[in-house]
Amino acid sequence: MVIVMKAGATDTEIDGVRQHVESCGARTYFTRDGGRAALACPNPPKPLLDTALAALPGVEATAPWGTPYRLASRQFAPPGGRTVIRFGDGPRATVGGPELLVIAGPCSVEESATLREAAWSVRHAGAGALRGGAFKPRTSPYAFQGLGVEGLRRLAEVRRETGLPVVTEVIDPRHVEVVAEHADVLQIGARNMQNTALLSEVARVRRPVLLKRGLSATITELLLAAEYVLSQGNPDVILCERGIRSFETAVRYTLDVAAIPVLRRESHLPVIVDPSHAAGRSDLVAPLALAAVAAGADGLIVEVHPRPEAAWSDGKQSLDLTQFGALMRSVRSIALAAGRTFAGPRADHPGVPSSARQVEGV
Repeated sequence: MVIVMKAGATDTEIDGVRQHVESCGARTYFTRDGGRAALACPNPPKPLLDTALAALPGVEATAPWGTPYRLASRQFAPPGGRTVIRFGDGPRATVGGPELLVIAGPCSVEESATLREAAWSVRHAGAGALRGGAFKPRTSPYAFQGLGVEGLRRLAEVRRETGLPVVTEVIDPRHVEVVAEHADVLQIGARNMQNTALLSEVARVRRPVLLKRGLSATITELLLAAEYVLSQGNPDVILCERGIRSFETAVRYTLDVAAIPVLRRESHLPVIVDPSHAAGRSDLVAPLALAAVAAGADGLIVEVHPRPEAAWSDGKQSLDLTQFGALMRSVRSIALAAGRTFAGPRADHPGVPSSARQVEGV
């Protein structure tokens, strides 16, 4: 339920209501409803009766939640109406605000030299964070499963060199601590969207969580998965639309562009899009990315590899460095037309390898 306070309710009255609710065994969250102070109680116990609450000083009314998800709903939006998440030390590592965030890098962590080349290139093309999988959940048990902890070490090393925050996937609750030691954002992949044990564990370490939509999940199910993280006390959840499975076989998955405005209407959480996994082929990544930005996405997560034909995983859907540079120029135009800010390529840096500086348009 939501307990809406009267206009001009004092801090003492608000604290009194909070103490009463929490004495009944419920957790409360402060928010605002129509500009008035309000206390959100996601799972009120039975002894907490509406009639008793309405009699407390300063209480205007009580209202039930209008959706099955509570903390992820617009009803619990922070001041300003949207959650803005900042992570790492990079100046562009912000999502949910006016500036578009692009996360880019290889599907999986490979040799240090390859990862370093990709990281410098995407950084100077305008990316705000580096993606790369150290642990890889694969459909086939014979496919490359990632370098594990060694991959995390390589990501952390490249982060120190480039200043790019790291986004990487965690697939097992037992790995959460070690992944959190090396990464700035913990990604929950589509296969694990409803792994409630993993969702609760990533909430505990207080790192931002990038939550991908399951390949057969509804929007409500995605928001309820986010609710697991939010209800455990971690407010920093980034929703990711990455395509859903349909009858269509021309693409790997069907990118649900309509999910972007729906999620932004239903939730205050940032929404980004993964066009690489939706397309499954590099020639479709740019059109899907531009459509996502035009539809209101707060950011993109894109697979980029210096030599996709030699990638250890998902090379078919990875952009090469030149293609990524071209995409970023196009993204900037669409972002500005959609009312977003997007800084574009960065100034040169003496530590950038010559191969990265020679990328077209960077």
